[in-house]
Amino acid sequence: MSKRILTGIQPSGTLHIGNYFGAMRPAVTLQDSGNECFYFIANYHAMTSMPDPKDLHERTFGVAVDFLAAGIDPQKTVFFRQSDVPEVQELAWFLSCICPMGLLERCHSYKDKLAHGLEANHGLFAYPALMAADILLYQSELVPVGKDQKQHLEVTRDLAIRFNNHFGDILTVPDAYISTEVAVIPGLDGQKMSKSYNNTIELFGEGKPVRKKFMSIKTDSTPMGEPMNPDTCNVFALYKLMATPEELEALRKNYLENPEFGYGHAKQLLFEKYTEYFAEAREKRKELLANPQKVEDILQDGASRARKVADATMAKVRAAVGL
Repeated sequence: MSKRILTGIQPSGTLHIGNYFGAMRPAVTLQDSGNECFYFIANYHAMTSMPDPKDLHERTFGVAVDFLAAGIDPQKTVFFRQSDVPEVQELAWFLSCICPMGLLERCHSYKDKLAHGLEANHGLFAYPALMAADILLYQSELVPVGKDQKQHLEVTRDLAIRFNNHFGDILTVPDAYISTEVAVIPGLDGQKMSKSYNNTIELFGEGKPVRKKFMSIKTDSTPMGEPMNPDTCNVFALYKLMATPEELEALRKNYLENPEFGYGHAKQLLFEKYTEYFAEAREKRKELLANPQKVEDILQDGASRARKVADATMAKVRAAVGL
């Protein structure tokens, strides 16, 4: 059964293959499965760290290009910038007025950022209320989230229930969609791939610079000629994301049975598979970069479609609260 699905991504810099396999590919799958999808670039959320205005503008455009190149279809999906739908800020205010302080104080992402020395501005503290507005404004039914964002969705559900109990049954209470098919994507050092750890492989890299990254992936010290364990190998884990079952089985056989096959060979195979896997998307991205007006037109059309849904929700909300 078709569901209304919403997800957003912050324009926080160059996207990497962890972003793709963890969020972008699942988003394309949900889109192509006949769901009603609303995907947005969360540029309001990105402002909690007060980025340089020019950088924020450029990164927002870059994320739009990358998502479109990776398979987001604006004919199937409502794809837009968060800031092009100002109604989200209005709903965030209404939700803030029914949101207990303790609910926000308990959010682990806020506490974690404080622990890492980030300034405790109001935007950082109120982030979950704006996230709730993002979701509830479009009467979303399912929200793809990672395990680290599940708590924020619980805040959204709590605020929707509180609002409905106080003002009537107006807002849809969403459910989490947590994909079980994609595990943690390992980075160059074996930790979760993240810009915070400086261990990423960019999504659309080319040539010697990105090959150098592949050749630096951390492996164990199994000597050449000895069987290697594919199930604990970061190279094999990344190859598994892109390979066919037949290709994967062939690599597994090389790991276990071929004394002339080492980690260097495996890394080269992974680099070649990566180059092949993203070849079509890489070319599409170049075409979009050469035609920025086309990207802008797509985002404006998406915002127009999103605002129709947002306006309908806010008409009910304003009437319910007495405005």
